Amino acid sequence: MIPVALTIAGSDPSGGAGLQADLKTFHQHGVYGTSVVTLLTVQNTQAVSAVEILDSDFVLAQLDAVLDDIPPNAAKTGALGNAAIIEAIAERAKLFSFRLVVDPVMVSKHGAALIDDDAVDAFTYKLLPNAFLVTPNLPEAAKLTALEITDVRSMEKAAAAIARFGVENVLIKGGHLDGDAVDVLWTEGQTYTLRAQRVDTRHTHGTGCVLSAAITARLAKGEDLFTAVKAAKQFITAAIRTNPGLGNGFGPVNLHSGTDF
Repeated sequence: MIPVALTIAGSDPSGGAGLQADLKTFHQHGVYGTSVVTLLTVQNTQAVSAVEILDSDFVLAQLDAVLDDIPPNAAKTGALGNAAIIEAIAERAKLFSFRLVVDPVMVSKHGAALIDDDAVDAFTYKLLPNAFLVTPNLPEAAKLTALEITDVRSMEKAAAAIARFGVENVLIKGGHLDGDAVDVLWTEGQTYTLRAQRVDTRHTHGTGCVLSAAITARLAKGEDLFTAVKAAKQFITAAIRTNPGLGNGFGPVNLHSGTDF
């Protein structure tokens, strides 16, 4: 039977990020994708002009409908919007029999806030303890830990600090640093550094969504965490390198054809 991966995330009508990017990534990895919509955005590659957050009961109704009929082998969260949705998903996650990957998605590529300030505590203390993996970028990791993160050593320190919130594994993405694209994976008390050559391009819209979705898809197929993370990093690097050059702003990566990863 084909593996199933679920995304619980916001909608990006331009297709480069959010649940649209997640579903495309699932397809590229040969898994069947299902989705729960948490919020709607008005955006393209240049700007986010509006965000409409759905009612938490409606979000849960979507989730229950999927779980009752097509239960996933792994799931991920993206933009959740507010504390009510975060708390609702966290409560359901206590009963999940599958691994949950949490992508914080606190701020869009354009700088628009995608999570209420009041929701950070709910995210930290209620959702993270029910997650198998969390994948913050540097600004998100800094927000969660109140640490200044400027290099690999401080990334390692931040990963250990985030793990103390109860999440099993932490992957801090170092795309905001200069030089190679360096990520730090914390698992079972150990840290591992993953490096890739930086691709010089503005077409990086949705990279965090795609990376976490690729990890989720690979976990759904039964891969172990380190193998899934390493292969997902290769996938996103290739997707950035072969981007289709769409849009007048931060364009999407390549999710429309096979990539040489």
